Amino acid sequence: MSEEKNIIDQFSQYSSWLSTLEGINEELWSKPIARGKWSISEIIAHITNWDNHLLSEVIPAVKNGQGMEFPDFDTYNKEASNYVKSGKSQSELLEEAKRTREQLVRELHALPTETLNKATTSNDVTHCPHTGTPYSLLYIIKEFIDHDNHHKKQILQFSKEVI
Repeated sequence: MSEEKNIIDQFSQYSSWLSTLEGINEELWSKPIARGKWSISEIIAHITNWDNHLLSEVIPAVKNGQGMEFPDFDTYNKEASNYVKSGKSQSELLEEAKRTREQLVRELHALPTETLNKATTSNDVTHCPHTGTPYSLLYIIKEFIDHDNHHKKQILQFSKEVI
């Protein structure tokens, strides 16, 4: 299996992990995981919001040879929190999150290896400031896998503490 396919497959695992959250107690679903932190529902909406951004903005830009653009994180993340508070049910949010990630994975699998690995910019920056690695769509997907895992750990830790 190619490295690219392997990375995309890792990214896709989030969809099946979401199934483990089905039927979680509604109080826990909506309760902040810690003081000053989001609830499980807000975290799921947050990840889905970024998946939508990758689908609607980042992938089309990379396909057209343009750089990747990301909005102000705090503002964009607040939108996800507000979205949940607008009345989305647990099952609707989980279904939407799965559907969005699966669509994103299909789009990524359909891209040529060259497109996935092509050097590009992220908000006009050519290299990751932490690693010095040139930005590419595949590099960003690896960062999103780390991001998913960070939030999954938070949710699992919270679940253990309250159950």
